[in-house]
Amino acid sequence: MQPLITHITRHCPIIPEKLEQMGDFFEARKFKKKEMLLEEGQRCGEKFFIVKGCVHLYYLRKNGVEQTIDFALENWWTSDFMAFQQGGTAQFSIRAVEATEVLAISATRQREMLSTIPELHEYFHVMFQRAYAASQMRIRKTYELSKEDLYQDFSRNYPAFMQRVPQYLLASFLGFTPEYLSEIRKKSLS
Repeated sequence: MQPLITHITRHCPIIPEKLEQMGDFFEARKFKKKEMLLEEGQRCGEKFFIVKGCVHLYYLRKNGVEQTIDFALENWWTSDFMAFQQGGTAQFSIRAVEATEVLAISATRQREMLSTIPELHEYFHVMFQRAYAASQMRIRKTYELSKEDLYQDFSRNYPAFMQRVPQYLLASFLGFTPEYLSEIRKKSLS
């Protein structure tokens, strides 16, 4: 629980004694590389705080190709948030890119936790705002930047992903073919 408690106190002033109660609401889990946390078409009942590792969120396009739309690593939250909120069917899958440790919480347990520790509403509100702002900026950059500039911007702003994420997943996320990403990388190295 300590990584989550540290993350919360970094963003919101909550008394540590209150945060110690959180352990009752989460379940610690470990996933091997390429193991699924959530599969598209299944009921989405949980969201995940990444303690250690990296995952990618994707969906299957009509042509059967995986389209990566997000990554999450240490201190990030991930889920199919719409399905989580509504208790519905997942439109996305989540797979471990590397061995990953998470703290999982169900929607029911989250409601109970927020009732017990209402100060956490502020934390989740801040996390939502940050995630939504990042999504807005990603959309803007997708429309505004050339493919090369999009790659350069991503590599500059998210160097941890560049080292940890396979190139084919990075290409999918950026909307490139792996071959095109390889060409851009060669240009940037020369």
